[in-house]
Amino acid sequence: MENSMRIKTILTTTSLLALASSLASMSVQAADLAQAPIYYKASPIEPFNPWMIRLRVLGVLPDTAGSSVNVAGASPLSSPASGLSISDQAVPELDITYFFTRNVAAELILGVSRHHISGTGTLNGLDIGKAWLLPPTLTLQYHFTDFGPLKPYIGAGINYTVFFNQSAANTSLAGLAVTDLHIANQFGAAVQFGFDYMLDRHWGLNFDVKKLWLRPDYSATVNNAIAVTGRANIDPWLVSGGITYKF
Repeated sequence: MENSMRIKTILTTTSLLALASSLASMSVQAADLAQAPIYYKASPIEPFNPWMIRLRVLGVLPDTAGSSVNVAGASPLSSPASGLSISDQAVPELDITYFFTRNVAAELILGVSRHHISGTGTLNGLDIGKAWLLPPTLTLQYHFTDFGPLKPYIGAGINYTVFFNQSAANTSLAGLAVTDLHIANQFGAAVQFGFDYMLDRHWGLNFDVKKLWLRPDYSATVNNAIAVTGRANIDPWLVSGGITYKF
């Protein structure tokens, strides 16, 4: 009987020690879990959206140095004694940008502008005419992303300018009047630099400068009889500023 009691006591004591050891181990594990990083609560990453649009005011600033004028049978009125002048213009402009990666993008600008053409040199004061320009320009860009909200970029690409609603002035100067005008559509190269300053994840401000090399051939008629031909070195600077929206 006495041996039986001793066995029960030993078994009870062993069970209590095992339980205490288990509780202590669980307590240590709980403490370790409380101090461990909670990875499943990490902030979700915003999905990458490749589209951006901008609405800008665009200044078209032609640089007509080197334009040529060839008046048939009248060398004193031809280049280098005469040239062309093309007016500046400010217009609204929309551009659409698609990001292939966070750094590489393509931009297409859309807008139209109306310009007045006149003579210079020996033809100074001669009103030649007017034309509308549609100059869609596609550039491939590299965007720098290491400057916080400031996002500078550079780019290069191609332009195709369509001249439409062309009209001769039909205004006489010293007995000369341009009675017909035609400017040929033209491809040209383009380079650009600019930056976006992002105010938040979607909205920002933009400043952009492009240089186009645009030198179309043209033909005109003076007094319904005298043929005039040449090349118009338009070569405009496109300077713009506006707002950015990143989807």
